[in-house]
Amino acid sequence: MLLHVLHETAYDYVPAVRTAQHMAHLKPAHGGHQRLLDHKLTVDPLPAQQVEAVDVFGNTRTFFSLQVMHEQLRVLAESLVSTSAAPAPECELAWEDVRERMRYHRGSRYDPAAEFVFASPYVPRDDLFAAYAQASFAPGRPLLEAAQDLMHRIHADFEYATTATDVNTPALEALALRKGVCQDLAHVMLGGLRSLGLPARYVSGYLLTEPPPGQPRLVGSDASHAWVSVYLPGEGGGAAGTWADLDPTNDRAPGEDYVTLAIGRDYSDVSPMRGVIHGGANHSLRVAVTVSPSEAPAA
Repeated sequence: MLLHVLHETAYDYVPAVRTAQHMAHLKPAHGGHQRLLDHKLTVDPLPAQQVEAVDVFGNTRTFFSLQVMHEQLRVLAESLVSTSAAPAPECELAWEDVRERMRYHRGSRYDPAAEFVFASPYVPRDDLFAAYAQASFAPGRPLLEAAQDLMHRIHADFEYATTATDVNTPALEALALRKGVCQDLAHVMLGGLRSLGLPARYVSGYLLTEPPPGQPRLVGSDASHAWVSVYLPGEGGGAAGTWADLDPTNDRAPGEDYVTLAIGRDYSDVSPMRGVIHGGANHSLRVAVTVSPSEAPAA
């Protein structure tokens, strides 16, 4: 599937900002079942410096600095992405066996996925997460089957409510509320998996949504999305593992209608934009995302 993504971020400041430095994760991933065919990031006012770099998780991020007074900031990311559905993952390993593999053993082979077992800024390891997840993880149950069941339960137990939380809501609070948005549901699932000793990572991206029948697609009506990726070790002694994506918000495995933007431990690693400003004590923020099928031929 060929998808065109527009992600516009606009700030209005009062009083004006004197100088600013920002970091953006707005360039989609390239590799695997996703190819980035074109990408352009436009910043207004024009930055004094704008550079790309790859972070520790392999995401491309952009740093830019503004050295002029400005009352508005507009950042437009435009991308053309070719996606294809990944084959259905397979893993018959019991979840306890995977947990044991992720523990430190003297002389054992290091698996980088073990880094995603630990707590992260937005997702602590906690007995409350483990207790909630445990109902899906019966003794000897295959990890993938158990993780899918946890996804189903979160989808059924939690109300999708845009006003119940914000980007800073702790994951334990979202667990108690049984409400939230995709970020919260992903954090709760991460908390459950990691609190049982299982590696899981946060995935940010986009989802193609279809307008109601007979109605046009509205520009800017979509939003960025988030889901979870759980690690499935290879079943052979040195076999490479794979990551299986699961979306508790929509109770499904992401397919070709999803665009992966970045991966990390939680939202704090991959927030679309963050920065430090001097001035601008009061500000308003508008974010508009449009994901639409593209008619342009794939390269």
